Amino acid sequence: MTQENNPQLPPTTDIEVDHSLRATIEKWFEYPITVHPHHTDYAGIVWHGNYIPWLEEARIEYLRSIGIEYADLVSAGCELPVVEINLRYHQPLKMGESAIVKTRVNEIQKVRMHWDYEIVSFSSQNLYLSGRVTLVGIDTQKGKVLRQLPPILQQALVKMS
Repeated sequence: MTQENNPQLPPTTDIEVDHSLRATIEKWFEYPITVHPHHTDYAGIVWHGNYIPWLEEARIEYLRSIGIEYADLVSAGCELPVVEINLRYHQPLKMGESAIVKTRVNEIQKVRMHWDYEIVSFSSQNLYLSGRVTLVGIDTQKGKVLRQLPPILQQALVKMS
């Protein structure tokens, strides 16, 4: 096949970032992490699945920082399961390194909450991961999607955005 019939994609370093897709809210919650041996593979690189718990921890701590205890939501019959997750791995974190998980609520659509994430070095020079997680409010007793988020959560989320 000729080059014309089989076009090559440009390397990821050549892809321009569309900054118009970023949230306009620049207030991030920051959660520090350190890479321990159990987070890594035999080469000392963080295994891709270990990033997700750090995102969850940052989100839970963010909620706690504005007065929402996740355990209290669960006790009140509300769960916030992940319904969609999109991650982009930019460069690997390695054993012994520390970084910051940054998170913020980007958008709320009725009972859907879209959270943005970045994992960056303390100097913010290195971007390790970026992504978005979508949660939905569930009534645990009925096993159905809520019609609206609990008022205390709605009020707290308004403060965040």
